[in-house]
Amino acid sequence: MSGFEFEGNLKQGSPDDEKKINKWLEGIIFRYFHVWSPVNCQGMVKSYEIYELCLRAREFFWSKPIYREIEVPVTIVGDIHGQFEDLKTLFDMNGWPFSEDEAKEMYKMLYLKGKRADKEKMPKVLGAGLDRQLGPKKYLFLGDYVDRGPFSMEVVILLFAMQLRWPERITLLRGNHESRPVNRQYGFYGECARRYNERIYEVFQLAFNCMPLTAVVSKRIMCMHGGISEDLFDLKQLDAIKRPMDIPDVGIIADLTWADPEPEIELYQESPRGAAKIFGAKAVEEFCKHFELDLIVRAHQVVQEGYEFFADRRLVTIFSAPYYCAQTNNVGAVLHVSKEMVGAFSLVKPVTDIQDGLATVVPADDD
Repeated sequence: MSGFEFEGNLKQGSPDDEKKINKWLEGIIFRYFHVWSPVNCQGMVKSYEIYELCLRAREFFWSKPIYREIEVPVTIVGDIHGQFEDLKTLFDMNGWPFSEDEAKEMYKMLYLKGKRADKEKMPKVLGAGLDRQLGPKKYLFLGDYVDRGPFSMEVVILLFAMQLRWPERITLLRGNHESRPVNRQYGFYGECARRYNERIYEVFQLAFNCMPLTAVVSKRIMCMHGGISEDLFDLKQLDAIKRPMDIPDVGIIADLTWADPEPEIELYQESPRGAAKIFGAKAVEEFCKHFELDLIVRAHQVVQEGYEFFADRRLVTIFSAPYYCAQTNNVGAVLHVSKEMVGAFSLVKPVTDIQDGLATVVPADDD
């Protein structure tokens, strides 16, 4: 797999090569934002591009700590589960992770090949509300990008490309579905094999097995996909974890990706899921006190209103895939944390009366 290269034998090294790599990444990003549709999805990227992207993502994740430190402001996103059109809607509502100048450069590169941009045509390509959408904004994703939904590959490819192009603006954590035993069973393997081949599926696993597990926002908010662990006393414990690695059934790694809050208990018990543990409000209180946290943010569970507090608002679950699996009439949510450490939720409500499959969400009403 390491033999795959860019067209033109592009290799990283000199500043010029880095510029070419960035343009290649921007091309992928712009195609997925403004050209992609369900009917032309297969032609967006070539197989060699997926190999190159996943291998570069693996090296990036491997080179970074398994726990990440992020400063506010930031927007925190929960499960996506292959709902690519909903992911694009979330970006459209909450701000894109690139600037207006970067958007114009991507437009010129993709459509004009160096020619002068037509100002009358640019907004039509970039979409309405361009000034509102561009930021750039900073995002933290809590995992579960794949399975269940129809376009898991699109979700991962776009997020990997943005992580590599703008590492200071995008942070991706690992969810329990970024694991071979899970995503081989719940849809991602079938999608990769049907659309490309089994080797494409395997190269995604190489990247998944090196992803970080948790992030701390401005030293006051701890984020993970699953939940807290009674075995975690110091984040430096995570430095001992050797990557690449799969997710075990027990221990700290399992808890960070699989654990759930449970209102009927105080501390910790074995989980009925068969992996990790469940934890109660007292466990959350003690964990926050030990790590000097104001809040724990996690994903992993469908919550009807898009977010749900636990343990006297010391923990919040956010789920960002509205109308999950086209069966659950749930709202999707993301959490904005401002420079002043003030949190606010942005919601999207499911649309159930559209029959063509090209849209699944609309912005929620203010009430």
